[in-house]
Amino acid sequence: MSENIQYFISPERDGFEAVVNGRKVGEITFVRIGADKLIIDYTGVAPEFRNRKIGLTLVRNVANMARAQHRHVMTLCPFARAMFNRFPEFDDIRLMNVH
Repeated sequence: MSENIQYFISPERDGFEAVVNGRKVGEITFVRIGADKLIIDYTGVAPEFRNRKIGLTLVRNVANMARAQHRHVMTLCPFARAMFNRFPEFDDIRLMNVH
């Protein structure tokens, strides 16, 4: 399948959506904390669209926005956390836990 996947800022909440032919097939949401942090709390992709890097692209969209806004990111969402752990491209914005 060669659908054209488009990514948009979510009109409903803080996040991004992946859309194919007008249908939302993926979503990532986050919460802003203060002026310099955000927490990714959810990433989901429709089962029939998994394994097409849609989730990873959604995480990258949030990461790019965070960089532009000079924010660091905490990942409560297990998928986003896995992507942050797998790809060193996110190391510059990763929020380390401080005890």
